[in-house]
Amino acid sequence: MKDWNPKSWRNFPIKQHPVYPDEEKLEKIESELKSYPPLVFAGEARNLKERFKEASKGRAFLLQGGDCAESFSQFNAVNIRDMFKVIIQMGAILTFAGSCPIIKVGRLAGQFAKPRSSDSEIFNGVELPSYRGDIINGVEFDTQSRVPDPDRMLRAYHQSAATLNLIRAFAQGGLADLNEVHRWNLDFVKNNPFGKKYEELADRITQTLGFMEACGINVQNTPILKETEFYTSHEALLLNYEEQLVRKDSLSDQWYDCSAHMLWIGERTRGLDEAHLEFLRGVKNPLGIKIGPNATKKDILGICDILNPLNEAGRLNFIVRMGSDIIKTNFPKLLKEINPEGREILWSCDPMHGNTMKASSGYKTRAFDRVLSEVKSFFEIHSSEGSYAGGVHLEMTGQDVTECVGGSQAITEAGLSSNYNTQCDPRLNATQAIELAFLIADILKNRQL
Repeated sequence: MKDWNPKSWRNFPIKQHPVYPDEEKLEKIESELKSYPPLVFAGEARNLKERFKEASKGRAFLLQGGDCAESFSQFNAVNIRDMFKVIIQMGAILTFAGSCPIIKVGRLAGQFAKPRSSDSEIFNGVELPSYRGDIINGVEFDTQSRVPDPDRMLRAYHQSAATLNLIRAFAQGGLADLNEVHRWNLDFVKNNPFGKKYEELADRITQTLGFMEACGINVQNTPILKETEFYTSHEALLLNYEEQLVRKDSLSDQWYDCSAHMLWIGERTRGLDEAHLEFLRGVKNPLGIKIGPNATKKDILGICDILNPLNEAGRLNFIVRMGSDIIKTNFPKLLKEINPEGREILWSCDPMHGNTMKASSGYKTRAFDRVLSEVKSFFEIHSSEGSYAGGVHLEMTGQDVTECVGGSQAITEAGLSSNYNTQCDPRLNATQAIELAFLIADILKNRQL
């Protein structure tokens, strides 16, 4: 913590960050945001760190999922509810079939900023700055919308607060009650083979609850049956926003970024001498770091030295995103080099970003079979190296979108236009997410055995 403070990142080079044209307005907005209440509490972040510790030892499993980028225009209670439903539905599948505690972490209530591969984009011969997420600029392709506007940080904060309020109500107020397990199945999923498979599992859960109640165990005397732990996360990309929500915890006297329980940084912003690592090294939240196909032992150990110098279990989650083919060649070598170092690491798999492609129709998409393949390889590689596959990190939605090809719905490239509705990257729909959950549950079950 030597020489660290919430502003010290400003003295380091930074990538993927907007340049605001009105400095005076930016400072005014930052000052206002700094006066707002925290969105989460330090104690909750510490609890999540303990859960990550269990997952890193193979005694739990991380399910992290949500939108690629949250939207101001698509913000409503139904979308939040359906996202929550599909995540706890996946959690039920993994817990019951995989006999493993599931840590549920949403990519929501703050996932507004997106790194981009290019600073600009061209449409019909017109070049404009790239869209970087609703917290920074607008998705509309016109000059005014693409100018970074600090007012958007306030709107993102208020939307995050409203989202968190509803999520807490769902998690503690009855929707997470295991007796409601049949209600979690979204209508458009029910007639799918995997929707029917889920209903069969829900019947078994209901029968088990009936047996437990006969033994005197029910929701009245066992609150865990009607509530669930649900945590939030987002990419800590826009540091003008993150800095203002840093608070010193009165119990531990340590700094926490109270914008979310967990923060992560991407493949493009994890430079050892850059601003994003400098900012995150000072906050005590559990942290994620995206790791691509070119990551080296030196990169991993350098990140560990900066972000986790005391080698605390549960602090770091390395999120591997290599692609279904490359992971088979590159990740085993990396794991062989890292495992003997004795670093406390939770390894999770992002099977989305390394499998992005452009369809012949022009839509950006991902092939579901490649997503499945990368997840399978991730587990197999860890098993062969004697370490634990600790979680998955998914871009997904509770909506019936057509953004990823394949799966039991057999979405084709021609069918992508039916309901392609993402702000940025293609997401798994609820049916594809449930299908993936059953695959992972089978793998977890075999691992437990």
